[in-house]
Amino acid sequence: MTTNESPRGGTGPLFAALAVTGVVASLAWAVRDIPSAIGGRPSGARLDRMRQSPRFHDGAFQNEQPSALAAVPGGRGMIGEMLFGRQRRRPSKPVPIVTPSVSEPASTGLRTTWLGHATVLLEIEGRRVLFDPVWSERCSPSSLAGPRRLHPVPLELASLPAVDAVVISHDHYDHLDEASIRTLTRLQDASFLVPLGVGAHLERWGVPSDRIVELDWDETATIAGLGFTATAARHFSGRLRSDNATLWASWVVAGAERKVFYTGDSGYFAGYETIGAAHGPFDLTLVQIGAYAPYWPDIHMTPEEGVAAHVAVNGGLLVPVHWGTFNLALHDWSEPVERLLTEADECGVRVAVPRPGEAVDVDAPAKPDGWWRSIA
Repeated sequence: MTTNESPRGGTGPLFAALAVTGVVASLAWAVRDIPSAIGGRPSGARLDRMRQSPRFHDGAFQNEQPSALAAVPGGRGMIGEMLFGRQRRRPSKPVPIVTPSVSEPASTGLRTTWLGHATVLLEIEGRRVLFDPVWSERCSPSSLAGPRRLHPVPLELASLPAVDAVVISHDHYDHLDEASIRTLTRLQDASFLVPLGVGAHLERWGVPSDRIVELDWDETATIAGLGFTATAARHFSGRLRSDNATLWASWVVAGAERKVFYTGDSGYFAGYETIGAAHGPFDLTLVQIGAYAPYWPDIHMTPEEGVAAHVAVNGGLLVPVHWGTFNLALHDWSEPVERLLTEADECGVRVAVPRPGEAVDVDAPAKPDGWWRSIA
């Protein structure tokens, strides 16, 4: 019998102790980032302002149309589907990415570059706007656990050209990333436009208060000559638990001649028609089409609902986002875009489906070429 196999004293307990110490150290390493990643809690004047919002009741923000998880009859249930479902939730080959060209945006042009998931670089009338920047490998409070990227970010954050504004839709990890916010704060001079309460996270991560603009729905701020309006969405919020302690929003970006609408994360709701009537028509819509499931029908749109939202707000060109980068639901990896194209064709909606990093000229978009089909 070798010494490390001895059941009586000797080195057996030593190896056991070392193993336990290693496990504890690994766990400590895995959770070391979590307290900071969770962010801050609104307080003081920020909390007082939140309490004055028409959307704030009983200590939390509320949707205009209530949303809830749904019970799906039959089958093996959500957990069983996650563990044993046979969907192809990942691409079979590497996702093709394009290295974006960094050039000065045209003073009258409108161009968008999808960088993956909901991260989009918008060039509008000579200005640059960055939506929901997430550069981390995982959308999670821990760098060692949680959904991991299915493709690299096409452009290093240090290589990002100067942006005029950073827009955040809500505080979930796949839309609000601590590491990306800290780096942007250091490398850029842009203002951060966020829904009510989200500024508490940014302040904890070192964003100066004079660079944070917090808006309620239907409030507008002007940055670099562009109008930014926070508009309604049907979703929820929370980084430690789903407590709805901060607001979520869709966004309107308006220049002198061009307009863009970004849905953020949202279930379909009647408010899209109101947004279209108040702010449309839009040259471009950036529409969430992925991470839907029958178990949560009210907080993420299906591709068909995404087309309906585009039509309701009176959109011109639709560019889908929130698909292809992280495995966050139960559908096949390529299902969202296939369903989107089928519905868009039936409804006469123009769609562009860029590769990650591929720019789309809104005035002359390329037709979808099915690049995802060979790797699905």
